[in-house]
Amino acid sequence: MGIGPELARRNAPTHDTSDGHGSVPRRQWQRTYLRSLAITDTTIVVTTVVLAQGAGTMIGGPVDPGSSVTRGLASAIVVAGLWLAILALNGTRKKPIVGSGEEEYRLVTRATLQTFGLLAIASFLVDSFATDLDTIRVYVLLAMPVGLVVLPLGRRWCRRSIERRRVRGEFRTSVLVVGSERAVDAMVGSFVRDTSAGYRVVGVCTTGYTGESGRTITVAGQEIPVLGAETDVINAVKLSGADTVAIAAGTHWGNGDIGELAWELEPYRVDLVVAPGVTDIALPRLSMHPVGGLPFVHVEEPQYRGSHRIAKTTFDLVCAVLALTIAAPVMLVVAALIKLQDGGPVFYRQERVGLGGTVFRMWKFRSMVVDADRMVDTVRAQTGQEDATFYKSARDPRITPVGRFIRRTSIDELPQLFNVLARDMSLVGPRPLAMGEGEKIPGFVPRRILVRPGMTGLWQVSGRSDLSEADRIRLDLFYVANWSMVQDLLIVVKTVRAVLASDGAY
Repeated sequence: MGIGPELARRNAPTHDTSDGHGSVPRRQWQRTYLRSLAITDTTIVVTTVVLAQGAGTMIGGPVDPGSSVTRGLASAIVVAGLWLAILALNGTRKKPIVGSGEEEYRLVTRATLQTFGLLAIASFLVDSFATDLDTIRVYVLLAMPVGLVVLPLGRRWCRRSIERRRVRGEFRTSVLVVGSERAVDAMVGSFVRDTSAGYRVVGVCTTGYTGESGRTITVAGQEIPVLGAETDVINAVKLSGADTVAIAAGTHWGNGDIGELAWELEPYRVDLVVAPGVTDIALPRLSMHPVGGLPFVHVEEPQYRGSHRIAKTTFDLVCAVLALTIAAPVMLVVAALIKLQDGGPVFYRQERVGLGGTVFRMWKFRSMVVDADRMVDTVRAQTGQEDATFYKSARDPRITPVGRFIRRTSIDELPQLFNVLARDMSLVGPRPLAMGEGEKIPGFVPRRILVRPGMTGLWQVSGRSDLSEADRIRLDLFYVANWSMVQDLLIVVKTVRAVLASDGAY
């Protein structure tokens, strides 16, 4: 270590930075993807502003009768330019956040709100804007709502494009993981769970390596070659062609060692990422603060208190009223079918654990035979789930014919909208626990009851009933720790898609 970057660059051998399949070098496809994002953003912003300008003209809004077409065009250019500039200043096209996760959508949403907030303020404070107050109002009323919807959809379209390429083995990042075997196992598991991020582990450098040839470790069903010890990173990069080195938590590296490694990797144009040792914490809660040259990762408190809770309550109530209005005819038909089927009650009510451990009655359309609760122990034994934390089976004999249909389409859960109006539940959140459910898992119930349970949540849009218990627990706790309005909106959109596909529903 200690070699200067210029000397190292001159002495560095040619390094393969392709995506691991010999197709397109990583930096090339990244540039192409970021360029496509810029083109998509520009097209959406310009089209939205022009349409808002035109709509305002038709209703007599943005351009006064005496105003010239040139003035209206100049106004549109200013708004579009400001919008695009704020999107760039918010880092919405930074490589670490594009392509996966919710941070990209959050930043795009924030940039759009900032743009029109600035326009609204300027219209009142700056004289040159005073005569165009109606123009600004039309932009805020028309362009902002469209932008809040279409810009994230544009980003989603770009993501789907790159995800399709990654399924074919293209546009992927080749990663060399450095750390103990336990830390490597955890990091590779994260890469496997989030396939949309496009990381492919091509080798590891791990503690205890003694130079044996052909050694591999098996992680998440994949055999990964061990290319050296923690101090053999540069040679391992040359051997594997990795374009990213990931330092797992728990290594024996000090801060100075990581700094030296960064200098040694610089001539090879290899990225260096370091896991901070905190798990299941979303990016908005993390910030870096240097103290005396030592970087500290600060973890903010969860956002489910105060004004954030007020925003979530407003969102729940408005959406619940709209959903009940739209779904009322369907609910009446389903209620009639259930009654006609066996003459039993239309609704099923069960005590569940809510916010702060309070007990409430959750409503659903009855999808099972009458007195199904008395048969639960027998059915659990029949399906081999006596000890399961969350019981659910596609072969449950208690489900009625009508019940099977309304479960597959999730219509059975529509009455929970009344629970949302009563503030027992939210639209989005962890599923409400039954009495005693999850008590054997350390720390699970106390964290779950910090937020209201929801009609839908992270695990419902990540595989629904097909998920393992461990994944359900992890996703529920992740939601509690990292709640945000943007995440709720994304879950609602994904829920609609999951319901239409009927994947994992029974």
